[in-house]
Amino acid sequence: MAWKKSSAPKSVYRRQLAAQLKELRDASSKTMAEVAREVEINQGSLSRIESGDRGTTPVLVKAMLDCYGVSDPTVREDILDLVRADQAQKQKWWRKYSAVINTTQYGGYLELEASATSLRSYEPQLIPGLLQTAEYARQVITAMRVDLDAKQVEALVAVRMNRQALLARDDAPKLWAVIDEAALRRVSGAPALLKSQLEHLLDLEPRTNITLQLLPFDAGFHPGLYGSFMLMGFPEPNPDVVWVENLTNSVYFEGSDDVGRYTEVFDHLRAAALAPPETRSHVKSMIKEL
Repeated sequence: MAWKKSSAPKSVYRRQLAAQLKELRDASSKTMAEVAREVEINQGSLSRIESGDRGTTPVLVKAMLDCYGVSDPTVREDILDLVRADQAQKQKWWRKYSAVINTTQYGGYLELEASATSLRSYEPQLIPGLLQTAEYARQVITAMRVDLDAKQVEALVAVRMNRQALLARDDAPKLWAVIDEAALRRVSGAPALLKSQLEHLLDLEPRTNITLQLLPFDAGFHPGLYGSFMLMGFPEPNPDVVWVENLTNSVYFEGSDDVGRYTEVFDHLRAAALAPPETRSHVKSMIKEL
């Protein structure tokens, strides 16, 4: 299985830019060595730009477009918009939390999540981070990250709360979350905490860009028993990505076979889960029990 361990995947804009620049060079019938000589750039640097491993500048891209004979102003401006968008994404709101984010290999996920158009989440043990209350997040992070001190925990709570702003944007991604019943019943001696969290889910559920489904205990064994995952979709022609976390690192999959397998599993899970109206009724019943 092809997988990548990385804390900084390429931005969606850089991947799109890289593909288009390579396509334009191929159409011009110029070799990479010829282009490198004409625009006065190291061939290795040009290769990294075409693979998306390196960013670039509007000045250099204009020279490349001249070299490829691209004169259409609309095409040129679309390409330059991608360069500007990639540069703008470097101004990350989470930069001030870089120390703790680097420690937890979180930065790469935030890069992708910020530019995704769709998010499909499966969680067997916890409420998804984008749907957590601050107190729930604090309790979860404290329990899971015994290596962090109180200040670091608060930093991660702040990051998690700031992430949730993307669901309220004008261009908010669509979030489809399938949550196992075990996650909703994990009280851990704090029924008031769980009640507040469940009420928060009910408050969020009416949003048109959020779909919640509960996977009940009586669904039995299912393909999600391998663990949680997040499927992220992006504007065409960028491929979907699967993000998986474990105790010591985070990995992402972008191969079509891997993404296809996870997509198939997610489809099985949402088919086995309760429909959104039933999920809402079930959550209401759980709140009454508390």
